[in-house]
Amino acid sequence: MSLSEIRGPVAADLRAVDDLILRRLQSDVALINQIGHYIVNSGGKRLRPLGVLLSARACGYGGERHIDLAAVIEFIHTATLLHDDVVDGSDQRRHRNTANAVWGNAASVLVGDFLYSRSFEMMVDVGSMRVMDILSHATSRISEGEVLQLLNCNDADTTEARYLEVIERKTATLFQAGTRIGAVLAAAPPEIETAMADYGRHLGVAFQLVDDALDYRAKGEELGKNLGDDLAEGKPTLPVIRALAVGTPEQQALLREAIEQGGRERIAEVAAVIDSTGGIEYTISLARRHAASAKQAVALLPESAQRASLEMMVDFAVARTY
Repeated sequence: MSLSEIRGPVAADLRAVDDLILRRLQSDVALINQIGHYIVNSGGKRLRPLGVLLSARACGYGGERHIDLAAVIEFIHTATLLHDDVVDGSDQRRHRNTANAVWGNAASVLVGDFLYSRSFEMMVDVGSMRVMDILSHATSRISEGEVLQLLNCNDADTTEARYLEVIERKTATLFQAGTRIGAVLAAAPPEIETAMADYGRHLGVAFQLVDDALDYRAKGEELGKNLGDDLAEGKPTLPVIRALAVGTPEQQALLREAIEQGGRERIAEVAAVIDSTGGIEYTISLARRHAASAKQAVALLPESAQRASLEMMVDFAVARTY
């Protein structure tokens, strides 16, 4: 399946989201316009706002507020990217230099703050305290995930449970919030709202698991960033955690040193150990289990083109190479 197929049932809504994003990015501060447009137009997959649109329509929503909330979700996501790249010292994302590499860390952090603030202005415009409650809690939870990840950096004793807690908070939370608010807009019954939240959570976990596997196996030109970025930053992701759990003492020593020291100097050796110990396959297998749970959750919805796209989005998240 392709992204264009998945987007098909809400293609007009997505165009409206893009138009709204461009309008609400406007500021009388020129640098905000420059950086905001640079990031938002840098070729992202737009899966998070797509989840809002598909969830709302699949639950029977017939209004237009889902467009506003899809843009809100994208602004929140973009703000986290700006902040993440500063924290991680990243210089490439989506085949382009990161904003901090072009304009510096201070500008990137401050424009990220602007996008967060603008997203809350837009939430107020929607006029739903329930939606504001969901999204305000989501942003707090994402920040907690970022801090937990920081605590795990360069810690070779990070467990699988600690790693999963990070990605549940840092990545899955925004997917979950997006698909939940789609159901809230449609005034869906509680069991459907819960199912859509479960769908988004499992989709988000699967997406991040695949992302972390690709960091050791994908082609750099496909991935759009430097291979081995996680290792360079000292992040013990699941492929490495699994290899540490089952590798030989010599392999474990290599992996521990790589995590504790960071850098890319031994990325080829680390990738070989991960491959030989089945770290990638273990990670992808867990992603597929979460994908199956996401599909099981969305099966509660009546059949529709939008529900079919939600199912295809799960398949895309697991099968992608970038």
